Amino acid sequence: MTFQTEPTYTHGTPAKTGILLVNLGTPDAPTPSSVRTYLKEFLGDPRVVEIPKAIWWLILNGIILNTRPKKSAEKYATIWLPEGSPLRIHTEKQTVLLQGYLSQRTKAPFVVDYAMRYGNPSIPDVLRKLKEQNCQRILVVPMYPQYAASSTATVFDIVFAELLKMRNTPALRTIKNFHDHPGYIKAMANNINDYWMKHGRPDKLLMSFHGLPQFSLDKGDPYHCECHKTARLLAQQLGLKPEQYALSFQSRFGKAEWLKPYTTTTLQELGKQQTRRVDVVCPGFVADCLETLEEIAMEGREDFQHAGGGEYHYIPCLNERDDWMHALTDLVMDNLQGWLVEPDKVELEQGRLKALAMGAKK
Repeated sequence: MTFQTEPTYTHGTPAKTGILLVNLGTPDAPTPSSVRTYLKEFLGDPRVVEIPKAIWWLILNGIILNTRPKKSAEKYATIWLPEGSPLRIHTEKQTVLLQGYLSQRTKAPFVVDYAMRYGNPSIPDVLRKLKEQNCQRILVVPMYPQYAASSTATVFDIVFAELLKMRNTPALRTIKNFHDHPGYIKAMANNINDYWMKHGRPDKLLMSFHGLPQFSLDKGDPYHCECHKTARLLAQQLGLKPEQYALSFQSRFGKAEWLKPYTTTTLQELGKQQTRRVDVVCPGFVADCLETLEEIAMEGREDFQHAGGGEYHYIPCLNERDDWMHALTDLVMDNLQGWLVEPDKVELEQGRLKALAMGAKK
């Protein structure tokens, strides 16, 4: 194996701590070609689709990538903003805010950046960027509250694979999940209560999480359990009775059985019951994206009202809420204990002079 050439180092430069936020990803543009590139990387990940590689390659390249990009691009176009993808915009803003909030809590040198697991900016590119800024320690923060092998673990896969290529690897820490973090739960509850203060309360609150194939649960993936715990804690924080809320799973793909109940089926059933008002929230997403803005806010409304339901409200994700950003700051600080050390400038200068005296170039 040929290892990457290390960035140029200047003696006396303080070591920094890097905080890398990672979200799922987005195409670069709402066009079939961009969506095809994105889907090829996303659906080509063996953790995302657990089908024998040879069989899946034929299905993916022979059928899906020839039919789905156009349809998906049309959906992306309905939620695309002048500045670009909503997911990327929100993630960029969260990164800037986190940098600011952390700077109020520590004087130690650090850098906050973000990457997308699929698409741009890529994890390898941003890891190299952090190394160029002399980040000797890196905390990886997948922005998925609930752990799943097909989401969180894929982030770890590519991070570890990139470290294999490095000659001088940074110290590494990862955050596995935060599905029951008190600050996250409280921010979710505050977000919902704030919405209800402005728009009134529903007959039923539906908590819709991203779906996974049923076999993921059968094989030991904790995602299903963590979703249920999030829903239970959120309902408790809101003071809801069991009959006032429900949990479901969205984004089913293919014909295999997925985690139930399905969001689409649940909304149709609530519509058939002529429920006067349903509010839907997505606690598995911390930033609005295609799955929330199009699938839930648009398609979900059609499913519910076409079946006979009344008012339909989608409650936006946490995005850049102040209480959520403070909760994220707390989560990051908890996982940086022992790493955030303010450099001794005198010691750094003495080290630089000593290195030069021993023949160092810089």
